[in-house]
Amino acid sequence: MMPLKKIVIIGGESTGKSTLCEQLAKHFHTTWVPEFARSYLQNLGKAYTQEDLIEIAKGQLASEDLALKQAKDFLFCDTDLQVIKVWSEYAYGNCHSDILNEIAQQKYDAYILTSPDLPWEPDPLREHPEPELRTYFYKQYLEIVSSSNLPFCIVEGNEGNRLQLAVEFVKGLR
Repeated sequence: MMPLKKIVIIGGESTGKSTLCEQLAKHFHTTWVPEFARSYLQNLGKAYTQEDLIEIAKGQLASEDLALKQAKDFLFCDTDLQVIKVWSEYAYGNCHSDILNEIAQQKYDAYILTSPDLPWEPDPLREHPEPELRTYFYKQYLEIVSSSNLPFCIVEGNEGNRLQLAVEFVKGLR
């Protein structure tokens, strides 16, 4: 039996991360970790602050820990704390040391980066539909996965193509 592999699906807003996570979990008969920020922000009832990002980070990690108990072979994570770091640095000019310390301790086995080539889908929680900002965030995440020393792949194109590329990549991790 192979050890469980934690794979992060990373990318900007409206790039198909959640859809891909769910599809991969179904394909590989395992579970996935939804992006905790979504449920947190939906229930916040006010504009978020930088302090809220610390709570989001804690919730994301707790969700991963819970999902690990149910996972088989792979655990697919819809984002990681690197996304919170990038978001914090963009919005506030820095990232809280608690988040940075947690990033240093987290262990993942691979990344799947979603290209911003899908059309923007409006959502009350999404903030940056501008093409130049979508490209900016993509470049930030590309730098993260490129410097991670972990295997990674970039998925692009339509939903079916993204899934096919991701499935082949994950099979290669076995």
